[in-house]
Parts: sequence; structure tokens; C-alpha cells
Amino acid sequence: MKNYEEKEKKLNDALKRLDLMTDRVAGMNSNTSELDVHKNQLKSEKEELEKKYQILQKEYTNLENRFEKVQEEVKEKLHKHDKLNQKIDELNQETEGLIGEIDKW
Repeated sequence: MKNYEEKEKKLNDALKRLDLMTDRVAGMNSNTSELDVHKNQLKSEKEELEKKYQILQKEYTNLENRFEKVQEEVKEKLHKHDKLNQKIDELNQETEGLIGEIDKW
């Protein structure tokens, strides 16, 4: 009889542990499904951010190209401005020379 009672006690202990493990597995399944939902949410956010990043890269490239064009235009205008100043200086020198000639007369 004692042997039977010991076996029954061991069986009850095993059943209790099994119940605890079942609860843990159920909790893990719940956590797993929550993690899957979170993973999917993060995945969609990542995709959205990647699309925005691509758009920003295109905008940056366009802005960079426009900036280079503006820089070229500024250089060209400065070059023209320098040429104009040089011609003005030449005309001033000619004018001074002519005034000097007129004064001699």
C-alpha cells in the first residue's frame, strides 16, 4: 500500500509540474504572438522609412545638381563682371590719355 501511495504522490507531483509547464507554454505562445505583431509593425515601419529615405536621397541629388548649376551661373556672372570691370578700366585709361592729349593742344 505504501508503494501505491508513493506512486500516486509522484504521479500527482508530475501532473502538477505538467500543469505548470502547460501554463508556461501558453504564456510563451501568447508572448510569441505579441512578438510577431510587434515584428510585423516594425517591419512595416522600416519599409516606410526606407521609402522616405529613398525620396530624401532623390531630393538631395536634385538639390545638389541645382546647387552646382547655381554655382556655375555665379562663376559665369562673376567672370563677366570681371571682364566688364577690366573694360571699364581700359576705357578710363583711354579717356585719361585722350584728356591728356586734349590738354596738350
